Amino acid sequence: MAYTDFRSQGRSEFIEQVVKISRVSKKTKGGNKVGFSALTVVGDGKGKVGVGLGKAPDVSGAVRKGILLAKKHMITVPLINGTIPSRVDVKVGAAKIMLKPAPPGSGIIAGGAVRSVVAAAGITNISSKVLGSNNKNGNVTATLEALRELSHMQEKKEALQTKNK
Repeated sequence: MAYTDFRSQGRSEFIEQVVKISRVSKKTKGGNKVGFSALTVVGDGKGKVGVGLGKAPDVSGAVRKGILLAKKHMITVPLINGTIPSRVDVKVGAAKIMLKPAPPGSGIIAGGAVRSVVAAAGITNISSKVLGSNNKNGNVTATLEALRELSHMQEKKEALQTKNK
């Protein structure tokens, strides 16, 4: 798993991380057509994160496309003192993800695919468990869906509070 923080070099304000690169081939009449797919995570470290799956004939093109897709589909994650506001359980396909807040100083207790998403989002204290699949694509998608669900829950809570005032 490659980790690149371009912010110190002045190239980008985002944390860009390649989670998985796959070599895919397709049988055609003239032979095999080889390509690559790259699963990337992009975040600003302040509560915004996105995931993209880029496909191209070469690795660099796939990574570039994945980063562009991730930037295009970013979501905002609610953060409270470096952690998430509440526990959330999500099932997407075969992947089951459990995310729960952790006290300050705990760090990121998560597997590789989940760790890359929560670190890019800027979450510093979290505990998680992957319960279903070992597929990185599914686990990253499920983690993003769990964070999206948290933001929806936070929006509903804020709307209720303003309504009651």
